[in-house]
This record gives sequence, C-alpha cells and structure tokens, in this order.
Amino acid sequence: MTGETDLSKMLATLAPKLHDEEYVFCTFPQAKYGDHPELEPVASFREVEGLTLVIPKHRAGQFGIAYEGVFRCITLSVHSSLEAVGLTAVIATKLTEHNISANVIAAYYHDHVFVQNGRAKEALASLREFS
Repeated sequence: MTGETDLSKMLATLAPKLHDEEYVFCTFPQAKYGDHPELEPVASFREVEGLTLVIPKHRAGQFGIAYEGVFRCITLSVHSSLEAVGLTAVIATKLTEHNISANVIAAYYHDHVFVQNGRAKEALASLREFS
C-alpha cells in the first residue's frame, strides 16, 4: 500500500491520536542496536554520541535511567508516504504557533509527534484543526 503524498489530502485526513503512555528520550554512549530490550524502546537512533532510545517513562524509573523531559506521543493516523513533502513542516509550524516542541519520528505508515507531556492535549487540539 502506497502512502499519501498530497499535502492537502494528508492534512484533511490527519486524524491525530494521543497515546496515554508517557515517554522519555535517553542515550547510551557505547550501546548498539538491540541493546537494552528490557527498556521496551518504541524508537531508536544511532548517533555519533551514542544510541538514543525512546522508552516508556515507567521503564526509565524501574531501571534508574536518567532523562530530562517527559513526552506524549501523537500518532498522525494518515498513511503518509516517506516521500511526502511538507507534512512535517506544517505540523511543526502549527505547534510552534502554540510554543509546543515537536519531536517527529517518521515510521513506514505514520508519523509520530512527541510533545511535552503537559502540553499534549493542547497539541492534539491544534492538530485537529487541520481536519
């Protein structure tokens, strides 16, 4: 199934969904992919400085993992193509209007926007304005 590339169609069918889980971003300087499965990461990225994992906050607490902020995930339910142009920019601009940070992770089917926990409902409401 090919994802949508038309920006106006993507925005009209965005259908953002706020997840209940709280997440944190953490880093492990000497780690590699596959390390720390006990943390149940929902995303990972290898940087020069180390492996970044996005994990449920309760797992960080269980394992004494340090973190700086707590985030909630808003999934954009539209199946956007990885080659779509402009969606991330429009989403980030909309959230910027409300002074809400947007940490966007694009997966195969959907984009996932991690926003500050205390601003999650406001972020969701602002994204729903597109549809």
